Amino acid sequence: MPQREFYIDRLRSVMTAMVILHHTAITYGAIGGWFYNEVKPSGSVSSSLLTLFCATNQAYFMGFFFLLAGYFTPGSLERKGYGRFICDRFLRLGVPLLVFIVVLGPLTAAIVNAAQGDGFWVTFAWLWHHKRIINGPMWFVQALLMFTLAYCAWRAVAGSPLTNARRTPSPVPAAGWWVLSAIAVGIGAVAIRQVLPVGQNVFGLQLGYFASYIFLFALGIAAWRHDWLTQLSWKQARGWIYGLAIAWPVLPVALVLVHSGHGGANAGFGGGLSWPAILYAFWEPLVAWGIIAAWLLLFRARMNQPSRFWEWLGRRAYAVYIIHPAVLVAVALLLHGWIAPALVKFVVVGALSCAATWLIADPLVRIPGVRRVV
Repeated sequence: MPQREFYIDRLRSVMTAMVILHHTAITYGAIGGWFYNEVKPSGSVSSSLLTLFCATNQAYFMGFFFLLAGYFTPGSLERKGYGRFICDRFLRLGVPLLVFIVVLGPLTAAIVNAAQGDGFWVTFAWLWHHKRIINGPMWFVQALLMFTLAYCAWRAVAGSPLTNARRTPSPVPAAGWWVLSAIAVGIGAVAIRQVLPVGQNVFGLQLGYFASYIFLFALGIAAWRHDWLTQLSWKQARGWIYGLAIAWPVLPVALVLVHSGHGGANAGFGGGLSWPAILYAFWEPLVAWGIIAAWLLLFRARMNQPSRFWEWLGRRAYAVYIIHPAVLVAVALLLHGWIAPALVKFVVVGALSCAATWLIADPLVRIPGVRRVV
């Protein structure tokens, strides 16, 4: 990998750790779906803080994954050709997805049920008998496989031929384009959520969030083609970061208003045309563009050198993402009897789960057959 792109692997490792912390926050009181909730969401200070943490993550971090995945997609396709590239995607994405659906998802659910006295193997039998599919956080892999196949189809039908494709550096789009893109993504989110509100799954996918995911995957493709990540500067991103500083506090204020009964009879953030739903849909891209720009510039400036430690983390990050649900749930259950404030347990369990998952992933990536996949 060229030296200038070392920082992207570092970012993927950090975002993977953020996924673990995100799910740890849900374990201890944040709003969201997860295998195990030790503390239910409430109006407490800790629950509100953890919910804000998760809402901020949700605004950008999975979209960031799609942007980085999109960034590496066209170059890989052009090097390998359609046949080899698609086979590689099914191996790297389809196989882990299948393993999670068949083994890891039921295993994680069974660990929780066994701890609650409902039986371990009974859970496997019930899930398989009722044909319940658990894709968990592997929804991202499922969606990425769909996006990748759609990109291949577009390139084959309407895009430039692989033999003629090349990178053509061009200036990073002006600030006005980014404002327009945030507005467009917000409008798209509002429209989708009229039919599929946040929290409603279709084949394991929360399509209410997909307006930003699709845009950021396409942006990653364009960023590779036009070399935008290399050209991006603090001066260009300053407006987005100012926008982040202005936009972020709006959501906590809205949460307070809604919880205090001032949001209106049908106030809700997940869908519909209430003011909280519209605000949330536009808040997400306004926050996301600033955070993503800040992460990219900070890591490009400070984390773009070779490092054996970061290389070790990066090589195991994908395996960590795949196996972290079972590890996090097991750690949380082991510490269930520990009496401590929710925020303290969030910090301790999150840190232990990150460390444990990377250590467990280490031998996995050394197994020859597994190494080819993850």
